[in-house]
Parts: sequence; C-alpha cells; structure tokens
Amino acid sequence: MENVIYCELVRRGYPVDVGVVMLDERKNGIHQTRQYEIDFVVNRGPKQIYIQSAYSIPTTEKREQETFSLRHTGDSFKKVVITNDPFQTRTYDDNGIAYIGLIDFLLDTKCLETL
Repeated sequence: MENVIYCELVRRGYPVDVGVVMLDERKNGIHQTRQYEIDFVVNRGPKQIYIQSAYSIPTTEKREQETFSLRHTGDSFKKVVITNDPFQTRTYDDNGIAYIGLIDFLLDTKCLETL
C-alpha cells in the first residue's frame, strides 16, 4: 500500500521524502533520543503535508500508534492518514489529523489540497 501511495504522490508531481520526528525521553532515569518515522512528507511551495499509511486501524490503540509521530511534529502543517478501509470517510480527529480511504485518495487527485 505504501508503494501505491508513493507512486501516486510522485505521479501528482510532489517531491516525496521520509520524515523523522526526534523525541527526547527519560526511561528509568536514562535520557534517550528516539526517532519516529512519518511515511511521507510532501512539499508544495512553502507548505508541507505529512502522510501516514495505515492498512487498517481497528482499535484506539492502533490509531494512537499510527498517529504518534504526526502528533509530535511540533508544527501546524497538514497531517493525513490514508487507510485501506473501504468505508473510511473523510474525517478529522481531535488533533486535526485527517483520515481518508485509499480509494478516495487515488480517485480524487485534489484531495490533499482540499482536506
């Protein structure tokens, strides 16, 4: 699914990068810097869009896991999760993260601009 999303982003003319969120954490008194990946970061002029690919998000725990890096970017750029759920409607969560189904993403070439 990630390959399909990547190819579609390139076909639409987006330069595509992989994003990394660095977080400083303390665990058992030990300081650690951890890296969390964002599947795709696309740029259009001064605007960025963070995109996470998630085949399925059946539980709240899975939703938290898939959106962790998006919630910790520290900026206000657009954040999108693309799922393979055929019944996923375009929605937003309390953190401003947009959710869209893969088929909707593929069929609507302007969906990232209109989310």
